[in-house]
Amino acid sequence: MALEDNTNQYVVLARKYRPQTFEDLLGQDALVQTLTNAIKNNRLHHAYILTGIRGVGKTTTARLIARALNCMGLDGKGGSTIRPCGACENCKAIAAGRHIDVLELDAASRTGVDDMRELLDGVGYKPTNARYKIYIIDEVHMLSKGAFNALLKTLEEPPAHVKFIFATTEIRKVPITILSRCQRFDLQRLNIETLVKLFKKIVMAENIEAQDEALEIVARAADGSARDGLSMLDQAIVLGDGKIKTDTVIEMIGLADRNQTLDLFEKLISGDVASVLHNLSEQYKNGANPLSVLQDLIDITHTIARVKIVPSTLSTQMLSENEKVLCEKLSSDVSIAVLSRMWQMLIKGISELNSAPMPLKALEMVLIRVAYSANLPTPMEVLNEVKKNSDVSHVRVVKQNERPIEKPLEKAESVEFKAKENKPENIDINFSFNDFVTYLEDNKKMLLLYGVKNDISVEEFGSGHIKMAISDKVAPDFMQNFNKELEVASGIKWQIQIRRGPLGETLADKEKNALENDKKSVSEYPLVKAILSEFYGAKIDTLVRKVSDDAQNDEDENLNINIYEEE
Repeated sequence: MALEDNTNQYVVLARKYRPQTFEDLLGQDALVQTLTNAIKNNRLHHAYILTGIRGVGKTTTARLIARALNCMGLDGKGGSTIRPCGACENCKAIAAGRHIDVLELDAASRTGVDDMRELLDGVGYKPTNARYKIYIIDEVHMLSKGAFNALLKTLEEPPAHVKFIFATTEIRKVPITILSRCQRFDLQRLNIETLVKLFKKIVMAENIEAQDEALEIVARAADGSARDGLSMLDQAIVLGDGKIKTDTVIEMIGLADRNQTLDLFEKLISGDVASVLHNLSEQYKNGANPLSVLQDLIDITHTIARVKIVPSTLSTQMLSENEKVLCEKLSSDVSIAVLSRMWQMLIKGISELNSAPMPLKALEMVLIRVAYSANLPTPMEVLNEVKKNSDVSHVRVVKQNERPIEKPLEKAESVEFKAKENKPENIDINFSFNDFVTYLEDNKKMLLLYGVKNDISVEEFGSGHIKMAISDKVAPDFMQNFNKELEVASGIKWQIQIRRGPLGETLADKEKNALENDKKSVSEYPLVKAILSEFYGAKIDTLVRKVSDDAQNDEDENLNINIYEEE
């Protein structure tokens, strides 16, 4: 039985419209400029590594580089060029993937050291027809450790006629020893505008009728990948019987209707829970995926926040008229604080949907939570309200993950002891244990300071004599450093009597107790009581008392109280 003639077999768009020149390579200007200069100045590197997400043209770029280096020109006398002719035998053979001197290896299927040794056996032989023998290794991060080691020496000092081109989506999995021997190019994710232009060019060449909104939806869903977008276009053409329609694309991808989602967002902002649930139910009946609805809401939240901060965002061509109207309306009515709160709640909803047995019900609960919170005042609005009738002005609410690092209200009581009556004349009885602690703080002796506060309890201090209990967990050199720094701080020698065992009240204990007592006292302030009652679960975190130089003992001092909310 004779084989069927496959000359009329359909070629998918992603292959049919694969870039044939560097000018066709979208969004990779830095790579093109670097290669142009390298060829122009005869400074070609022996190894290149291309990285980026799937579908941005890594393998295509590798083949373009191979053609650029091996193009012979129409007359067969040309040299390396950034604009390969595409007509010489080398160009045609490389484009078809059948050139004897351009070897392509899929590292995902040939990962072992034996595969690498077999590949490198021919490195020493000069190319048969081309100028350079080129090794293209796709998904290079899949190679085993042994294969990388086998490649290493050859990669470092290859023969002049050999070039390596690697491609990977997981650059972090490639050993640094390999990366350091390569010239790296990061292929950029294609933006929506670039993808839409590409799609319009292709559907025009294919003589296919396509709605602009449908192409924009495909571009968004492609997430920066030209190949993914072209694959979806192929599917949309078949599903739409030769036409690319918006409703067909929405149904195909399982997306929510953008206009319905805009209406849903507006209902969320207004807190209309019943309308929110009705809108979501209608979208689900029409085939919308709950996760896609949530992702669209997150995108709209970001867009409105961006418009509020950068109004020129409204002029972008990638926003539909309905989106522009909604953004213009809400950006003036909704505060950044409310948008930030919505963003956080919607982002958390993604993990809830991914783990929920019923994603639709999980999304309903997320949106109910968001809708009910939309009309709640922000912390600062509540704070401004309760501050109106209070004399204490310096109070701020701080989220738990934004706790400021500030000193406590005041230091614990100093541990001071009177000197004995028959004290030596050379001893300064005014030097206290608290003076020693201050000296350690001022001179940044932090390790010793920690031990002094936490690992000892002082029972007597004065007249050049100390009696204290010491913990068993102190550092071996603690006493040596303690004695040395004490002599430097006081200017006299000390007799130290130590007892190992249970500690009494340490300086850290005194500071903690003093701080807790102050918090209890401050919690009775009218303003603080009002804040704690408004924010359920809120706690006083830190206290900072600032006393003016001319009113050290004035009870009407300036007090900062930092309060945090538990999530």
